[in-house]
Amino acid sequence: MNLLANVLVGWVAVLHGFFLVLEMFLWRRPFGRKVFRLTQEMADQTASLAANQGLYNGFLAAGLVWGLTLGSAGFGVKVFFLACVMVAGVFGAATANARILVIQALPGALALAAVYAAR
Repeated sequence: MNLLANVLVGWVAVLHGFFLVLEMFLWRRPFGRKVFRLTQEMADQTASLAANQGLYNGFLAAGLVWGLTLGSAGFGVKVFFLACVMVAGVFGAATANARILVIQALPGALALAAVYAAR
């Protein structure tokens, strides 16, 4: 069960690393605009906001990787950062786009459940 938990935590970290790249570096490019359904004008106007979001997603990814490197001592770190992922996902779904609940909060919840089950 511990292996499954760590794989899920790693997957959430990879997702947030991908979100960082999308929001910080690809926001104004065709791929980023397609993912977020943005016009070029809207992407240009919101690029600094997106970069800020991307930076926060990077912190979440880094925290999850840190928790993984700590082995069994990383339980609390993983729980904290997965809880942050879930709160951000629920807030994003409520304020921006309901898809965020499935894309961000659900993987975080599954990983958190696995981390607790592996304890």
